[in-house]
Amino acid sequence: MTKRGLLVLVGAGLALASATLMLIGIPPAGAADWPTKPIRLVVPSSAGGAADLIGRTFGNALSPSLGQQFVIDNRPGAGGALALEAVLRAEPDGYTLLVSGLPYHVLAPALNANHSFDPIRDFTHIAYFGGPPMVLVAHPSLGAKTFKELAALAAADKSGIDYVSPGVGTVGHVAIERLVALSKINLTHVPYRGGGVAILDLVAGHVKAGCLTWSTTIEHLRAGRLIPLAVTTTERMPEFPDVPTFVELGYPDIVMTAWFSLSGPARMPQPIVERLNQLVNEAITKPEVRKALERDASLVKPMSSTELTALMQSETDKWAPVVRRLAPGK
Repeated sequence: MTKRGLLVLVGAGLALASATLMLIGIPPAGAADWPTKPIRLVVPSSAGGAADLIGRTFGNALSPSLGQQFVIDNRPGAGGALALEAVLRAEPDGYTLLVSGLPYHVLAPALNANHSFDPIRDFTHIAYFGGPPMVLVAHPSLGAKTFKELAALAAADKSGIDYVSPGVGTVGHVAIERLVALSKINLTHVPYRGGGVAILDLVAGHVKAGCLTWSTTIEHLRAGRLIPLAVTTTERMPEFPDVPTFVELGYPDIVMTAWFSLSGPARMPQPIVERLNQLVNEAITKPEVRKALERDASLVKPMSSTELTALMQSETDKWAPVVRRLAPGK
């Protein structure tokens, strides 16, 4: 046998041995003492975005337990595909992780099918971070203080009423287009490039209605600059007990939050996955984390990695058909 042939044979044997160890529950070399260096956390949004903020919150909470820092790597663009592809190509050793979730693994892939990966099967989905619900709001100058009044105004105007969202295929867009399909209410989408820009025009009265995250709108709701009409939770928000849910209004399908999670490349060692999952579930009980999540009205609950993967699939089954109809040219 040639030297090259021998090296190939040895390499194949090592790969098989590593895979076998993982199958029987024994971590491969390196997993047992992980982490021994900083962990890169890839974020599919720019600094200051919702995904960035929740990633930093959990990164800061997990660092003391792991003895290593989380280095934030912001990679916005292409609906999250740039960030996903960067993690997809990384070694599955626990040193490259991803802020994942509904916007990036469910909605964006359904809107644009021209990607080279399966957003569920090609990643290891580790832990659930949670996220804020969406709220349908109106500017006071519109003259609608309830959802019923908004529907009446829209019906009376042949051109309908424009509403804004952070963009095509975002959670706010999907929620209202589902409402339009079910109710035939005359609302026309005006996509913006992010919630920060949309909220400015809403508060200024340049547009009269919108569907944005609760965290984006909350200060304006408190100040009376915007009026909340309906929220996408199963129960009413405690701070605004008079605001109905879409479920109460007769639309049980419109239950969704802009939730985020923690993922990594496919085939990560199970001991690392379990440790990260445990630490995230512990972190949501810490006062500083709860304070940050409550500030953004993020809804959280402990979830195993298996439950998170099942959530990814169920959300895809529910929302992907809706999103595909929103794609340009459809």
